[in-house]
Amino acid sequence: MESKPPVARRLLLRRFAAGTSVFGTFLLPAALHGAMATASGHSSRKNAPIRPHGAAPSAPLVMLDPGHGGKDPGAIGVSGTFEKHISLATATELKRQLEAGGRYRVELTRTRDIFIPLDERVDRAQRRGAALFVSMHADALLDHSVRGASVYTLAQTASDAQTAALARKENSADRFLGGQWRDASPEVAHILASLVRQETRTGSVRIARDLVGSLDQDLPMLPNPARHAGFSVLKAADIPSVLVEMGFMSNPRDEQALRQASHRSMVAQAMHRAVDAYFAGAGHMADRLADGGDQG
Repeated sequence: MESKPPVARRLLLRRFAAGTSVFGTFLLPAALHGAMATASGHSSRKNAPIRPHGAAPSAPLVMLDPGHGGKDPGAIGVSGTFEKHISLATATELKRQLEAGGRYRVELTRTRDIFIPLDERVDRAQRRGAALFVSMHADALLDHSVRGASVYTLAQTASDAQTAALARKENSADRFLGGQWRDASPEVAHILASLVRQETRTGSVRIARDLVGSLDQDLPMLPNPARHAGFSVLKAADIPSVLVEMGFMSNPRDEQALRQASHRSMVAQAMHRAVDAYFAGAGHMADRLADGGDQG
């Protein structure tokens, strides 16, 4: 089978406070270009394949990850509610809402009450070429007075002690890079992986910001709700990823609310708005890149 020619791609390497930006142009293998475009949720118009007249562009794939499952119940609420059931019910509702608009393809890492290791959840998103990964949870604390939603992105160090404890509890495996760089030399693989991680981190921070802003319209939120730590399930190098804690099963008011289908629908609606805002922003950035980028 004839291999596809390499693709020239212009990437923003650094933006300085004074307004100056540094760009680099890289000649990438076609497969790598496709993976990086998926990671940022867009493909440059200049490099996009020509579609037949009247054909719609491929809808981005949103991978929803209902936390826990099977032998792992997750947090257990004050009245005995299992986090695994809440996360699956809310993810299923969010999938319904996202698909209803016809703008996205949506898959769940699990659709029933089964246990799936964290690294397998990441693998599924990578194998399917997901443009966005959203892990959905509802935590528990010893302090039953704490309530509210929060949003987490990946970082080497935790933003606070509570988040560090949450990450330790959620993690059971560690994964960062997949096998997409196997054909490159170690030096080139390191450079390309770093570029993808930079692009992925930018997307992760952006969807986290959109989620916090949208959830804050309808739900009580933790103080400083945008947090970060070393969550294993967020370690896909090529997919913007975020973990949403929808509330605390250890708080009677949060648990009671999450048991209600109407409340879960409201949570899903808020997350739906954030996903729309994220991809609208990705489209805007794609237009800017296609027109030559921000020259400062």
